[in-house]
Amino acid sequence: MAFTIEVEEWVGSVWHRFITRRASPDFPEARVELASMQRPLALLFRAMGGASGVGVAAASARDLLLRRNLLQQVAGTCKQMSVAWCDANNLRLPPSLAVYPEVALNQDLYRWLALLAAQAGEMRHWARDNQRWTLQLLETYPAMRPRYQRLVEAHLQLRPDPVSLAKDEAELEIALCQALREPGSVEHFPRSELAPWPLPLWLYPAQNLGEPQACELGEESEGNLLTPPGESQGGPKRAKRVEESTSKGGLLIFRLENLFSWSEHVELDRCTDDSEDLDAARVAEDLDELALSKQRLRKGGGLKLHLDLPPADVDDIPLGEGIKLPEWDYRKQSLCENFVNLQMMVPRGSEPQPLPLRLAPLAKRLRRQFEHLRNDRQWLRQQPQGSELDMQAWLDFHVERQHGQCVERGLFMEQRQTRRDLACLLLADVSMSTDAHLDDQRRVVEVISDSLLLFGETLSTLGDNFALYGFSSLRRQQVRMLELKSFKQRYDDNTRGRIQALKPGYYTRMGAAIREATVLLGACRQRRKLLLLVTDGKPNDLDLYEGRYGVEDTREAVLEARRQGLLPFCITIDQKAEDYLPYMFGANGYTLIRQPEQLPLRLPQLYRQLTQS
Repeated sequence: MAFTIEVEEWVGSVWHRFITRRASPDFPEARVELASMQRPLALLFRAMGGASGVGVAAASARDLLLRRNLLQQVAGTCKQMSVAWCDANNLRLPPSLAVYPEVALNQDLYRWLALLAAQAGEMRHWARDNQRWTLQLLETYPAMRPRYQRLVEAHLQLRPDPVSLAKDEAELEIALCQALREPGSVEHFPRSELAPWPLPLWLYPAQNLGEPQACELGEESEGNLLTPPGESQGGPKRAKRVEESTSKGGLLIFRLENLFSWSEHVELDRCTDDSEDLDAARVAEDLDELALSKQRLRKGGGLKLHLDLPPADVDDIPLGEGIKLPEWDYRKQSLCENFVNLQMMVPRGSEPQPLPLRLAPLAKRLRRQFEHLRNDRQWLRQQPQGSELDMQAWLDFHVERQHGQCVERGLFMEQRQTRRDLACLLLADVSMSTDAHLDDQRRVVEVISDSLLLFGETLSTLGDNFALYGFSSLRRQQVRMLELKSFKQRYDDNTRGRIQALKPGYYTRMGAAIREATVLLGACRQRRKLLLLVTDGKPNDLDLYEGRYGVEDTREAVLEARRQGLLPFCITIDQKAEDYLPYMFGANGYTLIRQPEQLPLRLPQLYRQLTQS
């Protein structure tokens, strides 16, 4: 019996693969994955005028009411297909393309969609708008026309024959083919009950554009669909909001003789199973659409942490009143004044501590390397007297005298010790993500703490004016900035104790922390001012600060700092930082430490490079 079931399953799987392969309109041997072209497509999109901060991501499949042939109906395929679309936040492209039998054509199709999306605006009519955008693109860049024609001609050979379609479908198909060949030549498109076969060269309307985002469940939402160990989460899912069914008010029919009598009542512990279901993610993968609702009653099983502010007696110690700061809203293209509340604090429980013994040899080595910078001497040219003859000044004087234009100038050089006119503020990210382990012994926050200690030891040797701060956030009402050492304080055991008392927690609202650091650094009298940011990830918070909003606000805060004459520079250990840091800090405004354990040693060396350039 078991052997028969296994044979049936094997035959069924073979049949499924066979019929699916025969029914598919794609060319698997020429398939191109979006992941292999995602970064160049994002650069191409922005270079051709696409909205800044828009990311390239995979589009989920959507329902399309198409006319399917017999094989496709038997196989159950072509009910859903991935198409390209673009909105204010994302450029969504199919996760893979196998439209053409050649790899080069599929790659060119990805590039064409990125170029078209850069020209696109608000979509009012699918066909007319795509024609208009295509025409604008070809007129602006005539060199694109041959490549576009190759894509069109290759695609038209694969489209259904109008002779095999119903009258209304055939008329629509002919109009669409004409619109592809000659963009802008078709104004009227016949109506049809069935959708035309997908046009991969055009953008489609954004999904769920008129509905609230189903994934935004508010501050009380919890992620209870766990991904099974060893499996990766799939692409985005289509979702819709539904009202919670309370199952109240219905008609209850029962038989009175089924009720327990007093003597028959038995107490049983019928507790429900509150453990997380590891199969939930597998079930979600099989669903085409997820229905989400807010539940008023929550399960009590498992470990759930409510990330709120701790009680005042265990929280960090606040310093003074909160500070109101603005925040950049890219949707309005303006600053929202007094939108963020920043609270300056010091770590609770910090006591004066010496430098840890394990860091003493490295600190001694760094002091020896940086000692000569403190006594740096420079040659001053064109001096009236000095120890060396200024040959360049003497040659200039000789030439001018030959031409009768003798100007009095110093002809000597003198070496003098120069004072370093520099101030630096180091801003360290101590959000919840820094609690992650780098290995079995060390966490990210411990590496950051060691980096701050060695940085302080080095700069105290140099004699440069510097300040050390940490930051985290819990929504816009509570941005926390930890004062480890201000510009007016000495670097001593009190500072070392505060650094060693750092505890990770909460989130990363970078924009507010950078703006307050700009104010503190701008008050210094030094001519050169350096703002360093050490982080392990991109800006995020519990509210709308996630995604493009946080990236845009951080970028605007960096631009504000540069307008104030500061030099902002980011040091990160996030291996994916190259996807977003060039946009926020510029191509030369950041560095990636690929081995995080090297951060304590690399940080002083980076400071030396930045201050000597």
